[in-house]
Amino acid sequence: MALNDQRRSSTGGFDPWRGQSPAGSERRRLSFNPVAQWDPPVAHEEAPIGVVETSKSKCIAQVAIAAIYCLLAAGPVFGYAAIKPVLVQEGVYRETCTKQELRDGVWVCYEQELRLNLMFTVAAVSTNVCALPVGTVLDRYGPRIASLVGVAFLTLGSLFMAFAAEVPFDGYIPGYFFLALGGPFVFISSFQLSNTFPKYSGSILALLTGAFDTSSAIFLGYRLLYQGTDGSFTPKKFFLCYLVVPVFILLAQIFLMPAQSYKTIGELVAQVEEEPPSTTTNGDHRTPGRRRDRESVTSEITALLGPKKADKRVAVEEKRANQSGVYGAMHGKTALQQVLSLWFVLITLFTVVQMLRINYFVATVRTQYTELLHSHSAGVQVNEFFDVALPLGGVIAVPLIGIVLDHTSTPFALALLVGLATLIGAFGVIGEMWAAYANVCVFVIYRPLYYTAVSDYGAKVFGFATFGKVYGLVICLAGLFNFTQAALDTLTHRTFGNDPVPVNIILLVTALFVGILLVGFVWRKSYTLSREKLEDEAEDAREVLMPDADEDAVEGAHQNGSA
Repeated sequence: MALNDQRRSSTGGFDPWRGQSPAGSERRRLSFNPVAQWDPPVAHEEAPIGVVETSKSKCIAQVAIAAIYCLLAAGPVFGYAAIKPVLVQEGVYRETCTKQELRDGVWVCYEQELRLNLMFTVAAVSTNVCALPVGTVLDRYGPRIASLVGVAFLTLGSLFMAFAAEVPFDGYIPGYFFLALGGPFVFISSFQLSNTFPKYSGSILALLTGAFDTSSAIFLGYRLLYQGTDGSFTPKKFFLCYLVVPVFILLAQIFLMPAQSYKTIGELVAQVEEEPPSTTTNGDHRTPGRRRDRESVTSEITALLGPKKADKRVAVEEKRANQSGVYGAMHGKTALQQVLSLWFVLITLFTVVQMLRINYFVATVRTQYTELLHSHSAGVQVNEFFDVALPLGGVIAVPLIGIVLDHTSTPFALALLVGLATLIGAFGVIGEMWAAYANVCVFVIYRPLYYTAVSDYGAKVFGFATFGKVYGLVICLAGLFNFTQAALDTLTHRTFGNDPVPVNIILLVTALFVGILLVGFVWRKSYTLSREKLEDEAEDAREVLMPDADEDAVEGAHQNGSA
């Protein structure tokens, strides 16, 4: 296979930031983690290392260990709904309750609810906003240093959470904040391991992403331990035990993981193409050495990628790009031009509203259903079902995500998102147990599909040259807007007397309005782009003679006609 074909395939399939839109399994790495930069960044201080330089057994061990520590540390803070009951039972922020609320024996009082939810809101916002520092550290220092930064944050977070009840200040918010910061540093740094086996890069990324989603079950496991020991296994004991996790990651980084990112296929191809076949420096002929280097890199590409798979991959990628309907709509534009376009404004509004709804539901699922079902025990039952369904939903949704984004257009995928979001909103105002279970089931499938579809939209519409900046800005703005969750809590508790229905209706109507605007705009643009493409193809089409036609006679007829 020609080197140019290899380059197009590799950059499109295995190094998607330089080429085509990511394929299904590769795109799933974007599924559940709302951070901006997903491509394994290239460390510039030292050149990335080649996979062939590392033994196969070591590569397997690296992937396996990364999956384990991502399962333990990538996103446990999103299991907030599971650990919140433990914190309430431990009396966290109980001192903020009024005497009347204490006499009434409420499960969680108004100010206590606000402070606890603020803890999660700060963590959710920081997870989104920290995309830029994560990317900067990765680019400049490589995955090992970035992971060690994550280790430091995880250690700080565990210590703050362990001793929060004993320090003279509020240690819970900074503790949860540092746990949230540590996750992206560890998780995103592991993406470059997909280059260990490029033929299976999608599977590796899906494995790491699945580990991230399942990590929300860490706090569920702790809550079950807490309940099983009648509260004797306190948060202090748990978070001191959790210090084993950053120690495990530290040892893995020092003794097993690569200091610099593994080369992508695209980087290997670039290395071959950028180096001339022969070079003479100060009369010293180095042609044989250069040739050996090129042959070594070329053989590495062939060994990693395979000679036939690349051509097939290119064809599949081109088909998916055409199927999208909006692929390339803003490619070639500057980041500023993209940000000022309706493509950006509408997807940002949609993301802001949907992320607010998602995180608000995660933070308040028990209190909402305690009021909707008029029963504390029913609220607990729904909460416990949600704790199990949330990590499972991320794993179950993987094939659905692939089907939707690989085999449908972008307007259809967005319309499906709006439809599911509307269904969640409708279930959220029905005070019946069946509606509660249905709401949770749809929600845990919708959440990863939403994050992936928005990422897919950004990649296809804006392209990879500006993806980090543009998509990062979308997620950053949405994350910052999550601070308005406190206003929603205030409305629910003070204005509407703890009734969650009015706020849910407000969110439903707002999301539906913004969603209709977005889908309508994208669908219309998809139709326009399709027509323009057909017109361009018609103009570029070459005239083909019928089998029995006389070419000279046809040419003469054209000349006479033009005369």
